[in-house]
Amino acid sequence: MAFEVYDIPSKKNKNFFKELSVNSNLIIINLVLFVLFTILLLTKVFAIDAIAIKPANIFQGKYLWTFITSMFMHAGLFHLFVNMFSLFFVGSLVEKLIGSRRFLAFYLASGLFAGLFFVVLGYFFQSDFNTFAVGASGALFGLVGLLMLLTPNQPVYVMFIPIPIKMKYAAPGLLFVLWLISVTGGVPIGNTAHLGGLIAGLVYGIYLRKRFPRKIAMIGKHFS
Repeated sequence: MAFEVYDIPSKKNKNFFKELSVNSNLIIINLVLFVLFTILLLTKVFAIDAIAIKPANIFQGKYLWTFITSMFMHAGLFHLFVNMFSLFFVGSLVEKLIGSRRFLAFYLASGLFAGLFFVVLGYFFQSDFNTFAVGASGALFGLVGLLMLLTPNQPVYVMFIPIPIKMKYAAPGLLFVLWLISVTGGVPIGNTAHLGGLIAGLVYGIYLRKRFPRKIAMIGKHFS
């Protein structure tokens, strides 16, 4: 996925790079672990089962830690670049809106729920039962699902589309396009993980709208 978010300039943004944010640390961790896991796989210290999540393994009670490790591994440099590019823009905005602690907890929770969703649906749809999944996309779709409710009219550029699209349309649209690409082109894309992350984001967004109605209304107006 690739989202580029354009925020309204403010004085606070000038201090953004004075110290590393949680989002910046997450990007660094993703980069470092991608290199580390790649080396371990190439040198055959670890098998792919020990890093990527696979429903068949989880239902056998094996490699349960892959719920975490799979979130920080990617299928290649392009996959890594697209996800980190998206995280740089989307993650920084979400962190500013909900705060660093909430952001970190929600990012990890979204990734875990996306993995769980992938595993559970893999049991019912056997085509995914022995399929490996890696990447930050599940957590990213969680962030995007949250923005659908916090900043629904926020203009974003999705992938290589040259015109801005409102967040409330861009997120489900990208989900559909990725599903279409995977079905028609036979490209291995974790669609169920993406959907799981999006659901997590929508649920948390509904909670925040009910818990802080005035603040959320102000945020929505600011980005409309």
